[in-house]
Amino acid sequence: MLKNLFLIFLKFGIIGFGGPAAHIAMMRNDIVAKRKWMTEDEFLDLIGITNLIPGPNSTEMAIHIGKVKAGWRGLLIAGFSFIVPAVIITFLIAVLYKQYGQLPSVKPFLLGIKPAIIAIIISAVWPLAKVSFKSYLLLLVGVFSFVFALFGVKEIIIMAGSGIFMLCVYYIRQVRQNYLTSVAIIPLSKLFFIFLKIGAILYGSGYVLFAFLESDLVNSGMLSRAELTDAIAVGQMTPGPVFSAVTFIGYMLRGWQGALLSTIAVFLPSFLFIALLSGIFNKLKNSPVFRTFLNGVIASSVSLIAVVAITLGKEAIVDWRTMLIGSLALVISFTFRNINSAFIVLGGSVSGFILSFI
Repeated sequence: MLKNLFLIFLKFGIIGFGGPAAHIAMMRNDIVAKRKWMTEDEFLDLIGITNLIPGPNSTEMAIHIGKVKAGWRGLLIAGFSFIVPAVIITFLIAVLYKQYGQLPSVKPFLLGIKPAIIAIIISAVWPLAKVSFKSYLLLLVGVFSFVFALFGVKEIIIMAGSGIFMLCVYYIRQVRQNYLTSVAIIPLSKLFFIFLKIGAILYGSGYVLFAFLESDLVNSGMLSRAELTDAIAVGQMTPGPVFSAVTFIGYMLRGWQGALLSTIAVFLPSFLFIALLSGIFNKLKNSPVFRTFLNGVIASSVSLIAVVAITLGKEAIVDWRTMLIGSLALVISFTFRNINSAFIVLGGSVSGFILSFI
């Protein structure tokens, strides 16, 4: 099991372009649909619980799946194998960037990767939605979450509100039933604690990270806006967690030591939260009150993933080439349910490269 966890999440860390929604979709396709390691309901529970914990969602999903399947060793192996490829790639890009002052051109490949990622997300959202919307009320919660997200309401507000709403409905039903029945050279310690704080309090997807970075680093003068923009680009164009952008920033500020400490700091809270809280959440799942709250969070989480697919789709589908690649990837994803996501990403990348010459 440990070897399988290592290889699976190493693969996700290498091919996992597209951010948290894409990563979770790939995990669902592999862990649930292909390997049958857990049911749709169990996977949705992990999504709901992960969204209640601060930190990068997809990284915490990897850690949590590893914990469920192989205990403490699984937790560490799944987490590290998912994170390390992105960190290494980002570190190498940071070294080249600092030496040459510009990012490598990957536009032809991203032309096809992005539409393929959208198809993977959509193919995973559909079965998850069928399982999570267990009643018309949960469907209503999902619809409102979808609409609020489109209008820019923060993810944590949507998820917490959905859970609280379901709790209110639960208690109303219970009552009725009872009634009837430093700028130049930032110190390494300061850099460490900045990213430790971010990893410990950040809710939502990895994209929310960039708002924190602007507040803590750009506004204080530690990082230029151009460097932040390039860090965002690196986080999005490399596979694995979007939080690997922190490795790039750490290197910009304090070389390899800064890269190492920043990376450890931002991911450390996720490991600790899952290690300390997973047992509590597993016990709480049997509570009708927590189960009701979690159902609301799950319903809104699935809708939020759908919104991410739409948002990314607007950026990815820009011409007939990307439309063609996205459509083919979508057909393949729905037709061949057990296909390895790596082949879809690779196919999209190669197609984008070829079509960029037309």
